[in-house]
Amino acid sequence: MGQSGGAKLSNAVTAFALSSPVLKYGHPGPVPDLLVRKAYTAAYDRRLRHPAWTAEHLTLASLGKSNQQRPSGDGSPDRSNSTFVEDESLPAMFRAKLQDYFRSGYDRGHMVPAADAKLSQEAMDETFLLSNIAPQVGVGFNRHYWAYLEDWCRRLTGSFSDVYVFTIPLYLPRKDADGKFRVTYEVIGSPPNVAVPTHFAKVVLASRPLSPSTPDAMEISTGAFVLPNAIIPDDAPLESFVIPVDVVERAAGLNLFSDTVKAESRHICKSTKCDVVVRRFDDAQKRPDMRRAISAPK
Repeated sequence: MGQSGGAKLSNAVTAFALSSPVLKYGHPGPVPDLLVRKAYTAAYDRRLRHPAWTAEHLTLASLGKSNQQRPSGDGSPDRSNSTFVEDESLPAMFRAKLQDYFRSGYDRGHMVPAADAKLSQEAMDETFLLSNIAPQVGVGFNRHYWAYLEDWCRRLTGSFSDVYVFTIPLYLPRKDADGKFRVTYEVIGSPPNVAVPTHFAKVVLASRPLSPSTPDAMEISTGAFVLPNAIIPDDAPLESFVIPVDVVERAAGLNLFSDTVKAESRHICKSTKCDVVVRRFDDAQKRPDMRRAISAPK
């Protein structure tokens, strides 16, 4: 560890390990690998070998819709110039490897999408590190409905000055025929290394001034969406995946927002339309007419 842009052991864990006599000969972990990138921050789960969570701050500038944040002389980034690579800042024994995904039947699903990292080519390249990837069903999810949700998050910047997005792989229980709840999931790789999440959450916090005359008084809206890692029909309403933020927090073992923020914020679907734009990205060049909005039934 310690390489530029790499994993960082939290100061609190380090201090505790050094001060506890029980841990004189080593700290077993779990070690929180905090990955600070150009366009996002993430925590990497060494056991599951994918992010525990990723966090982004989206604005019109960060999405390349203004030149405010783009470095001088830096051309427009192009995802065709980016390639999936193993994250060498992580210990070799805990890394996800390219071979793990080979013929696995799953896409290498971005937790932070490349389209969110248009500050520079380097920022976009960092989204292709396998520490930003989790196995996702391809057709019907990663390449379709999940991509529609990512696009919806970006479109929020047209209505809000700041948009914060958390992406969280989840492992949720399912009730079996015997009436008991169990968590079961696939593990890919040879040997099996990378866990396949059962669900994924997108949690958003969007803010904007209450009025032009009070730029420091902010209206805050929050919302959480939990999607199964499975084929989702294009006509599924986005609002059908709405889940309370604290339910996601409890399932993931995370504290995303303070109780005050959760209590005082509006739900995002009351502040803006929770509609995805269906666009078959793989067919878009052939069928430019394949765009339509899907909203909740009235």
